[in-house]
Amino acid sequence: MFKASQFGKREIINLTDGERMGYVCDLEIDEETGKINALIVPAKEKVSVFSKGSKITIPWQSIKKIGDDIILVNL
Repeated sequence: MFKASQFGKREIINLTDGERMGYVCDLEIDEETGKINALIVPAKEKVSVFSKGSKITIPWQSIKKIGDDIILVNL
């Protein structure tokens, strides 16, 4: 078992294409049950002064394995 803050220390890797998606920046949590619904990762795109920075939502069901330093997902 680990704390939610430790998600940010694990890199997300997509098993479908081997892409390194980055690190978790936020969690989507169900307020009623307290369960994690999704992981949020910053999208890799060119950043400008005017962009807000889009994010990728990874549903909890897409997570295949959580290791010591990586999280494997199937997207």
